[in-house]
Amino acid sequence: MKTSTKTTYAGRLRRRVGILWGVLALMLVYMVVVGETGGDSRIMSRLAQIVSRVIFFGGLVWVAAAIVRTNKLLKSRAAMRESQLRELDERNRYLHDKSGGAVMDVMLLALLFTTLTASLYNMPAFYTAFALLAAAVLLKGGAYLHYSRVSKE
Repeated sequence: MKTSTKTTYAGRLRRRVGILWGVLALMLVYMVVVGETGGDSRIMSRLAQIVSRVIFFGGLVWVAAAIVRTNKLLKSRAAMRESQLRELDERNRYLHDKSGGAVMDVMLLALLFTTLTASLYNMPAFYTAFALLAAAVLLKGGAYLHYSRVSKE
């Protein structure tokens, strides 16, 4: 889907910040819901505990850092212009598209959510979701590395 040509880059960045704030709020609501519905840490394996913490708290830190980074871009025209050029760079877009594009990004987010939720409630489901997440990350990373080498030639 192509973004509207009428929207300025600054407008897209503001929209991105709004979406990130929404994601942050949803993550906090998720944490409360899981706490209330009783995700049982007694049944969690050590791997499940580590993975769930890395996914959730790593995600919180990543979202907060993205908000701060994007707000800094909005304050500096030069940094905003440089960021826009980086986003529009044909090679970066090519690599993103060839390594799965937006569809793979959404799939990775779904697998992160599924793995996190499964780690709190059901160990066999967690191991299945974790294996799928690991395979998806390896496939995306492998494709990205492969096409980054091919595109240099």
